[in-house]
Amino acid sequence: MRLLVLGGTEFVGRAVVEAAVARGWRVTVLNRGRHTVTQAGVVSLRGDRTAPDGLAALSGRSFDAVVDTWSWAPSAVTASASLLSSVAGSYAYVSSRSVYAWPAPRGAAEDAPLVPPSDDLADYAGIKRAGELAAIEHFGDRALLVRAGLILGPQENVGRLPWWLTRIARGGDVLAPGPASLPLQYVDVRDLAEWTLDALAAGLGGAYNLVSPPGHATMSSLLAACADATGASAALRWADPEPILDAGVEPWTDLPIWLPPGETHDAMHTSDVSRALATGLRCRPVAETVADTWAWLRSIGGVAPQRDDRPPLGLDPDTEAALLKRLT
Repeated sequence: MRLLVLGGTEFVGRAVVEAAVARGWRVTVLNRGRHTVTQAGVVSLRGDRTAPDGLAALSGRSFDAVVDTWSWAPSAVTASASLLSSVAGSYAYVSSRSVYAWPAPRGAAEDAPLVPPSDDLADYAGIKRAGELAAIEHFGDRALLVRAGLILGPQENVGRLPWWLTRIARGGDVLAPGPASLPLQYVDVRDLAEWTLDALAAGLGGAYNLVSPPGHATMSSLLAACADATGASAALRWADPEPILDAGVEPWTDLPIWLPPGETHDAMHTSDVSRALATGLRCRPVAETVADTWAWLRSIGGVAPQRDDRPPLGLDPDTEAALLKRLT
């Protein structure tokens, strides 16, 4: 397979490139050159998709498939899909479950109501939906819409799992937001990459929710895996949601990954993924995702890269200490 990856040097794009190279595919990447392509044999092209001539390096080239991880102005997806529609076999757009009208109902499948498209960069759901429509406009049923949810794993540059690993590695009493049995739904970035390449090779099109089955992990199994991976002498202090919320702690941002039981949790962690499972999605155990992420963190000195378009995550140590003291 001749694969073009638009991006290809960070998190999802990098995982796709690594998986494709491991399969022996011929891989080309197009990006702005802010990060170096490290995989041997990959053809690296430069181009800024927001510039008028940003796709010029693709002139005269053809591909069996394209993977596009773009998260911003949908005009960039329109431009690339338009240019490539006659020279590429299929187009995988890594979208988001955010495209479902909020709040997505419990157990929502791919036919749940969608948000309207938008070109307002402040409307993440709207621009992702606009990107989907751009891919469909130019590739039709050759467009594969990968509606990812929470993505974890090595190379994560958002800071969710790295924050938990770093915090637990410090040891001591750790605020553990409950209930401990709270089910989580996420996808390891490598599992997302492998499924996407399998789907492209099989000629699949249309929309797929791309996360693990609901309850693939729980808050307890996730944090226990963090403790095991780091070998830290941390004591998980489980707390009910109410005192955490009453203290002004923000779910998802102050305590990454965690959402208390209720409508928001159901929208994020109960997606119907039967369609992806039926087409070969395989999800590795949470302990493997956590251990491999910790090994990667240690290999780079313990400080994870941070996307410049996302704020840092995690609970302030003083806030955590004060809350733990009140819970005693």
